[in-house]
Amino acid sequence: MTQRSKVLISDKAHPFLMEGLRADGFEVVSLPDISLQAVHERIHEYTGIIINSKIKTDKALMDKAKKLQFIGRLGSGLEIIDLDYAASKGIAVFNSPEGNCNAVAEHALGMLLGLFNNLSRANTQVKSFVWNREQNRGVELSGKTVGIVGFGHTGSSFAKKLAGFDVTVLAYDKYKKDYTAGFDFVKESSPEEIQSLSDVISFHLPLTDETHFMVNQDYLMNCKDGVYIINTCRGKVLKLEDLLFALSIKKVAGACLDVFENEKFDTLQLDEKVVLTKLLQLDEVIVSPHIAGWTHESLRKIAETLLIKIRSSY
Repeated sequence: MTQRSKVLISDKAHPFLMEGLRADGFEVVSLPDISLQAVHERIHEYTGIIINSKIKTDKALMDKAKKLQFIGRLGSGLEIIDLDYAASKGIAVFNSPEGNCNAVAEHALGMLLGLFNNLSRANTQVKSFVWNREQNRGVELSGKTVGIVGFGHTGSSFAKKLAGFDVTVLAYDKYKKDYTAGFDFVKESSPEEIQSLSDVISFHLPLTDETHFMVNQDYLMNCKDGVYIINTCRGKVLKLEDLLFALSIKKVAGACLDVFENEKFDTLQLDEKVVLTKLLQLDEVIVSPHIAGWTHESLRKIAETLLIKIRSSY
């Protein structure tokens, strides 16, 4: 690194990151509201760029980034970065799944417990002076079998949260071996075993060609009857139209969704809007606006993680 190397922070980040980079000699420009077009116009100035989800770092952008040495991703998802092209240009890529994995795990568990205990519906009813105990009788997590698909940072964090709930935990990760070492209560399982035995399946996967709409009608029809689905990873891992069908025939008993196929609601096509509207009307579906990893604590942890990784390379 040379003195006055410039880094662009293109989204909201904890001040710790900017302060740390400046302490390391970088000139830091923080423009959290900058548009993609403006980044294209200015990227040639920068040695590094910090992005979240709005700045697609593809070949077109990197070809303009004559000085770029690294890309730092606030969070985990790398699908918006052309990793192969970055590698061909010698551009290092850092992400920070360690920073928000605990937040995602807590959120997933919170959504599940909320759904099991009808908290969203009960809250709305009581605030409307409706007192209905029997309609809101819940079910307990204890005694259930929970399947975790993807046992990286978030999947393993979710498993830790389940340790005290007296559940059977099954896990599958295609790209790991002996990944449950240290998790005596977790059994390494096959995808088929998770589908056939799990009362709850939680997905913790990156979005790739392989995982795109992995959870479709065929997948859901091969699950245990009355399964509950949790998706806090990437919206396009789960096909909403197929989930809606599975819910309509009671194959799926309920779903916790923090992510969606199209999260820009003002751009929804008619067919997308119809499916989403029907899903949102169901009491057995609990939703949130992609905030599973979006805590005050994770904002700081993500900054710390990125700074450590950048410092280890410069």
